[in-house]
Amino acid sequence: MKAYHVVGQAPMYTNTFLLISAGGHAAVIDPAGAAADYDALLNREGAALTHIFCTHGHYDHVGSAAALKEEWGATLYCEASDLAGGQFFPLAAADRGYEEGQTIAVDELAFTAWHTPGHTPGSVCLLCGEYLFTGDTLFAGSIGRTDLPGGSTRQLNDSLRKLAALPIPPSAQVLPGHGDLSTFEEELAHNWYIRSACKNDR
Repeated sequence: MKAYHVVGQAPMYTNTFLLISAGGHAAVIDPAGAAADYDALLNREGAALTHIFCTHGHYDHVGSAAALKEEWGATLYCEASDLAGGQFFPLAAADRGYEEGQTIAVDELAFTAWHTPGHTPGSVCLLCGEYLFTGDTLFAGSIGRTDLPGGSTRQLNDSLRKLAALPIPPSAQVLPGHGDLSTFEEELAHNWYIRSACKNDR
């Protein structure tokens, strides 16, 4: 497996990731970069894009999803509640949503999905081996905002408690939608928002 961190376009510079299996099939997580950026990596590796995973439907995370789907015939995953076809949620359709705890295989790569609403109604986190893709649910030392359409502080706190209780390896690398990378262990120990949400649940 090969993993690439592709930074999205200005001004948001969203973190986006491309994983390529040993069999030459690829998955992109939050395709916010230019389609040409992914194409260059795929062509260099002789790989084919088969899966597009959106952690949520905000415009700064799905910028090239439609173009990549059309070009490669990849299966596009995004929750129906984030498919509004508007300013904040530009996608109007996707091939599939996520079932809770579902594992999606891309050759030897196994992506497990959990619903984590709060930043948006359709937010999810995805675990693939030691990589935890958190979108705008969880950042290094922080969380996503809840003051945009569809956001909910209560739901996000519930999602943080849920994340803390899931069977996620402490060593898993937290790969958020924005900002620095981290580890799940560091977030459980030092992220005030997770600690506060879990404390309030006692």
